[in-house]
Amino acid sequence: MSLLNKHAVFEKNSILLCVGILITVAIGGLVEISPLFYLESTIEKVKGMRPYTPLELAGRNIYIREGCYNCHSQMVRPFRDEAERYGHYSLAAESMYDHPFQWGSKRTGPDLARVGGRYSDDWHVAHLINPRSVVPESIMPGYPFLADKELKIDDLSGHLAANRGVGVPYTDEMIENAVLDARVQVNPDADEVDAFMERYPKVQVRDFDGNPNKLTELDAVIAYLQMLGTLVDFDLYAQDPALR
Repeated sequence: MSLLNKHAVFEKNSILLCVGILITVAIGGLVEISPLFYLESTIEKVKGMRPYTPLELAGRNIYIREGCYNCHSQMVRPFRDEAERYGHYSLAAESMYDHPFQWGSKRTGPDLARVGGRYSDDWHVAHLINPRSVVPESIMPGYPFLADKELKIDDLSGHLAANRGVGVPYTDEMIENAVLDARVQVNPDADEVDAFMERYPKVQVRDFDGNPNKLTELDAVIAYLQMLGTLVDFDLYAQDPALR
């Protein structure tokens, strides 16, 4: 009863109540914010993550340019139905090199966080040119112009440098070879393939759009889609409960 009487003091005095609220909020804010000043990063590093290749980054830029994020999220929520449909829930580290991230707040189409490797390059070509040729009920617009439009690569070094400015660990070598690396990724017979693959582990090297005579925006978009969700080995998470 005495505790209730003490609480009544705050209820009867609005000024005292406001002061109490301010003190409580200030303490809570300090507890949450102060660690951010001495922690180097709040994102736990995950084995396998790497920066996008120049071609993948170009594809991501086109993906954003065309507004694909308006209908497709890239974040698998930690719920059973989500995991059964899309795979392991998304980790913060998977978006650590995304500026901006592509989590999304709605889905008109399916989530794409784990789309890499689920479909063939030919499927993606057909789907992007005419979605209803492979998904009859799709309401997605077609992007046939991507197959005809040559990819602009002369400014790729600048894109990598800009990303490095916001924390993406692109090296001087990666930036210097950006244009060459974009061409090498679609040409597995190129002499520079080994050096390229050393710079970007787990990279996929092949002609993505089926047209070896031309480096197109379709090459870039498919290269980007085919790597989504493929860098982290989620078998490790299945074997080690501490990582779940």
